[in-house]
Amino acid sequence: MTNKLFSELGLSPEVLKAIDRLGFEQASPIQAESIPILLAGSDVVGQSMTGSGKTAAFAVPAIEKVDPTSRAVQILILCPTRELAVQVSEEIHKLTFFKKGIHALPVYGGQSYERQFFGLKQGAQIVIGTPGRVMDHMRRGTLRLESVKMAILDEADVMLDMGFREDIEFILQAVPAERQTVFFSATMPRPIQDLIQKYARNPKTVRIEQKSMTVPTVEQCFYEVDRRFKIELLTRLIDIHDLKLGIVFCNTKRMVDDLVDHLNAQGYSADRLHGDMSQAMRDRVMNKFRKSGLEFLVATDVAARGIDVDDVQVVFNFDLPYDAQDYVHRIGRTGRAGRSGLAVSFVSGREIFLIQQIERFTRMKIRRAKIPTPAEVETARQTAIIDKLRKTLQAGEFKRQDHLIERLLEEGFNSTDIASALLHHLQLGEGGSTPKPVAREEGFQAEGLDSRDPRDLRDPQRRGSRGNDSYDTRPARPTSRTSTPPWNRPDSDRPPVQRVVPVAPRKPLVSATRPTLVPAKPPTTETPAPTTTPAPASTPKSSEASPKPADVNPSPSSAPQAPAPKPNVEASSPAVPSEPREKPERPAPAEEFYDPSMAAERAPQSLKPKVSKSDKQSRRTPDGFTRIYINAGEEMGITKGDVIAAIMGETGLPAKVVGAIDIRDRHMFLDVAADQTHGIIAKLNRAKIKNHKVKVKVA
Repeated sequence: MTNKLFSELGLSPEVLKAIDRLGFEQASPIQAESIPILLAGSDVVGQSMTGSGKTAAFAVPAIEKVDPTSRAVQILILCPTRELAVQVSEEIHKLTFFKKGIHALPVYGGQSYERQFFGLKQGAQIVIGTPGRVMDHMRRGTLRLESVKMAILDEADVMLDMGFREDIEFILQAVPAERQTVFFSATMPRPIQDLIQKYARNPKTVRIEQKSMTVPTVEQCFYEVDRRFKIELLTRLIDIHDLKLGIVFCNTKRMVDDLVDHLNAQGYSADRLHGDMSQAMRDRVMNKFRKSGLEFLVATDVAARGIDVDDVQVVFNFDLPYDAQDYVHRIGRTGRAGRSGLAVSFVSGREIFLIQQIERFTRMKIRRAKIPTPAEVETARQTAIIDKLRKTLQAGEFKRQDHLIERLLEEGFNSTDIASALLHHLQLGEGGSTPKPVAREEGFQAEGLDSRDPRDLRDPQRRGSRGNDSYDTRPARPTSRTSTPPWNRPDSDRPPVQRVVPVAPRKPLVSATRPTLVPAKPPTTETPAPTTTPAPASTPKSSEASPKPADVNPSPSSAPQAPAPKPNVEASSPAVPSEPREKPERPAPAEEFYDPSMAAERAPQSLKPKVSKSDKQSRRTPDGFTRIYINAGEEMGITKGDVIAAIMGETGLPAKVVGAIDIRDRHMFLDVAADQTHGIIAKLNRAKIKNHKVKVKVA
């Protein structure tokens, strides 16, 4: 197939000028074949791989067919997702830059109706929308399709997979029969062919044959790794390749949220994109990602189509897609427009058969890669620092600090130690937000994975049994009862666990049969009643089990035992070893077994000693952070990821300004950077977290 220039396709000077302004000169194969056929008025079925330029292939002839003097809708473009509709609208705006009087309007759910009403009333000739919102405007009478000249279905296979077939047929039946019908897609399954036969008139097929379905400039590889160690492997690969802009695909929204929380907690700048987010949040995240305000976008397949971001270095398939076609669309987000890219897939267990299916579908071999060791990651990090220093030294673009170095030399430090200390601070500055992978997860050290062959990440026999808790990166459980569990360690972000130990009912025993942890009452002048004296018959059992405070006269040594129930005074007397005792209705530990160290543990939650807020803050809030209070908690369905996303979305600050987060039932405490506290409080007090208006103040 010979390459063609845009100037050879018979386009108007205004469109050619806009294309030249975008920097394009030569048309891609799908553009060179489709544009002349569409300009001639024929229906077209176009099939080409993702990232091959299908948008311009139908947008350019659509613009050429618009009559600027008419304010009716003349071109209707249907897209499966909001993101793709916005992307197509942006491309059309660029191509109509020099075409006066042509207006394009995106119409999709989640956007304000008033804005769309205004755009339609002003006379948009090109409407790009999702099927649901287009049908909504049709029913309201705000979108009239009797003047449509061309109906275009972009990514038609995805629209059918999403259940839009009835909507598509409803819309196509409403447009004039003499229209042009255009189908563009990366794949052509049977349902698409049925629609083509029903609604297209003698369509001409444009199929760009490829040796493989994937972009040849994308390097593809996969790692065989156990599900629980995918996060550790992901962070190792990010560090060893020094990746700064990438997309991570997961199959479920819950996994997206969990992975974003893990990445942000480990210092990477990441945010989520899935169907549960409002349109405003999705737009904010995408704008931030396009401007490189995020390092990694973690998304479900809703983002596999319609994301056209330049310079995406890598696409991670954290979960392999269920369909090989989705794999093609995912990795098409990198290596666009001739750029190089990297596609990495994580495979566990039987998913190796999915890799084989993908290889057969794409007709391309996917390379099996070796899991990098922590030593290799550290070497890569050191090499990156050395390369950066070498470039700075060679360019000479740095301010000399001879006077500072001379001061240190005069104090007795040698030049090697000074350079080593500066490199240490440089590593902290770069690694402060990205800790070393060896120290990130204690669970790997507990099992010795970092000291053995990296294949242990995928070998269940050498790994040992810890259950099937997928994506579990928690430290290994302590093997000794006396060892401190990781969630009660001083350096843990989680609050210490306070257990209330239930005390089983038991009969009081004489003091001679058990050791006494706290001495019984000191001897007094009063002696117990003789054994022959019976107890008064008028005393009921209820008063014997729970006497009034006036009935007991504890000594000063027993005064701290106020939270405990009434002690059995007679149990400490050796004069009555064989007299039977009635079992109390509300049993409690005998006085002689009272351990002061267990008081806070055995007492009810309401009676436990309270820690003042200032003490709690000084003990748990690290230097440089301030603890704030938010009146929202778990009962509202709010997670740590929602809090971090709200702070990043409202303030535009990176995730590292947020420290430990302690979510309770109806409120939460979190540590934020001290220098950003007032700004965060001011922004959040005007915002909502998961549709709940919150109030924020310093704790």
